[in-house]
Order: sequence, then C-alpha cells, then structure tokens
Amino acid sequence: MPAQAIWTSALATAQFLDSQRPKGTAYVIGEAGLTTALHEIGYVLGDTAPDYVVLGETRTYSFEAITKGIRLVDGGARFIATNPDPTGPSPRGAVPATGSVAALITKATGVEPYFVGKPNPLMMRSALNTVEGHSESTAMIGDRMDTDVVAGIEAGLETILVLTGVTTPAEVERYPYRPHRVLASIADLIDEI
Repeated sequence: MPAQAIWTSALATAQFLDSQRPKGTAYVIGEAGLTTALHEIGYVLGDTAPDYVVLGETRTYSFEAITKGIRLVDGGARFIATNPDPTGPSPRGAVPATGSVAALITKATGVEPYFVGKPNPLMMRSALNTVEGHSESTAMIGDRMDTDVVAGIEAGLETILVLTGVTTPAEVERYPYRPHRVLASIADLIDEI
C-alpha cells in the first residue's frame, strides 16, 4: 500500500486549515507528522499571535506547551484538535491522548476545540477525495470502536478493528455496531495483501 493511500488526522487537519485560512499561522502541540503537514501547506509555526492553536497526538505532552496553548487561546487564537481520543495505548496501560488534553485546555479557557479527525465526517470525505477512493473499495482501519469504527461505518466503508491499541475483544461486544473484521494487528492485514 503506497503512503499516498493513507490519510491521517494530521493530514486532514492541515487540509482543513488550508481551506479555512490559507498560509496562516499556528502554535502546534504535537509530533512531527502534524508540524510537517502544516509546513507543507505553507503555515508558519510559532507562538506570536497565531491564528490557531493546533493540538495533536504526542507521547510527551509538555505542561509548558499546554500552558502556552491555554494563554494563546485565551488571547484569541482559534482552537483546533486532530481527534477526540481520550486515551491511547502504551506498554504500561492507557496514556492521556488528544481528547483529554483538549478537555484540559477547554476547562481552562472555556473554548471548545473543533475536532477535524475521526469521527468527524469531514475527515472521511477529505480522505476519499484526496486518495481518489470510493466507499466500495476503501477501508477504515483503526484501534478504537468509538472513533475509528463508527467513522468508517457512517462513511459506508469496510471497517477493520486492530487489537493493538485501545479496544479489547471484550469491549467490541459492548457496542451497538460491529466492525466488518477484527484482526490481532495491522501485520495480519499486510500478510493478506
């Protein structure tokens, strides 16, 4: 599968920001995938009166960076987050993810973020358009029932849940909807290709 056929919340966020405010400015709390995506659309990254505070995934959330984000949102920056996932997986158990950190910023500022990523239908539409995919031949692969699988189902895509992340086999049964397939890991899917 070529890299151009994979669409991430970071890429969706960059595309959304480019459509809303081309060549804008942003203060980013997140990893290289997000900062690279924003650089590629011509965004200037910094902390001097940015148009947006953009929050994404990282394993190393910095209290200093979050505090700066709070002050910038308080100062008028628009608040964007890549996804609402409250937790992510780690070898030692759950870790806070974008949704939890966004809640912290919201509690401190009173400003809700706009979540660009799953389960927002905007992400599914932008993905299909960008990779020139069709719902009949595109799959949503993810590790969460509450964002990944529901987004795929609502977009009419095949859904594949991988058990290497947050959702356990027992939790799958608690949801009123089901993925098309459940695999132990993405490696199982690659073996099929």
